[in-house]
Amino acid sequence: MPVVDDFEEHRPMLLGLAYRLLGSMWDAEDVVQEAWLRWRAVDHDEIREPRAFLVTVVSRLALDQLRSARVKREAYTGPWLPEPVETSQAGPLDTAELRDTVSYATLHMMERLSPPERAVFVLREAFELPYDEIAEIVGSSVANARQMHHRASTRLAQGRDRFHPSTEEHSELLTKFIRAAGSGDLAALTELLHEDVVSYNDGGGKVRAALRPITGRQKVVAFLLGLQSRYDLKGGRLVEVNGMSAAATQVGGHRQLVMIGIRDGRISEIYGVLNPDKLARVHLA
Repeated sequence: MPVVDDFEEHRPMLLGLAYRLLGSMWDAEDVVQEAWLRWRAVDHDEIREPRAFLVTVVSRLALDQLRSARVKREAYTGPWLPEPVETSQAGPLDTAELRDTVSYATLHMMERLSPPERAVFVLREAFELPYDEIAEIVGSSVANARQMHHRASTRLAQGRDRFHPSTEEHSELLTKFIRAAGSGDLAALTELLHEDVVSYNDGGGKVRAALRPITGRQKVVAFLLGLQSRYDLKGGRLVEVNGMSAAATQVGGHRQLVMIGIRDGRISEIYGVLNPDKLARVHLA
C-alpha cells in the first residue's frame, strides 16, 4: 500500500520533529497519529512532495498543541522539564544540528521561546527548510520568519558554551558528579559545579521534589548535601538519553533520571526527572 509505505518511511523523522517542538514524546505520538489520519484522507494525486506535506501538517498540529500545552505547564506542580527519551527513539540524528536540537539542555532552553519561534528554529536548524516554506507553515512573512530565527538563536545562545564537550567528557563529568553527590563530598561538588549552576527537579506533584529551581553553587551544594543526609541515594548507571549520557538513580526509593548541562568545563544545569509519567521511555532497571 503506497499510502502506508510513504507515511511509514517518514514516521521516524516526523516523530523527531514533533518531539523537538513539544518536548514530550507522548504528545508527539498523538500529533503524528493525527497526521496519519489526515494523510489517509487526503487526495494523494494532488500531493507532489509527501515529505513537505507531512512536515507541514505535523508542524501545524504541534504548534496548536504547544500553545495549549504552555497554559497547562504554567499550572504544573514545580518546574516542568521535557520528557527524556532514549536516543534510539529520537528519530534520525544524522547531522550535528539534529543531535543538538534533541539534546536535553536545548529542549529545556527552547521552553523560553514562543511557539512560532520554536517552530522556526527547529525547522531551520534541524531540518534545514528554506525560509519561504517555514513562513508558510507558521503563517508569517519570510522577513518575519528570518527575524524569529534570529531572535530564537540569540536567546538560545545566551549562557551556552561555545565549545561543546565530547561525549566522553560529558559522561566523565556526570559520573564524577553522581559519585560526589552520593558520598556527600563537599569539596568535589564545589569543584564540579559552575558558580551560576541551576538545579531543576521535576516531580510533577507525584514525587516529592523542590518546587522551584535552585540557583547558585552554594545553594545547590547545600541542597544536594541535604538530600544525601536525609535520603538513601542509590545507583548512577549511565544510560543514553537525548544523544548524551544520563544517570539512572534512586532518591528515597523513587526512580530519578539525572541529566546535566555544561559550561566552561563545569556543570551549569542539573535536571532531575522524578515524575514517573516522564520516565516511561527510558529503561532504568
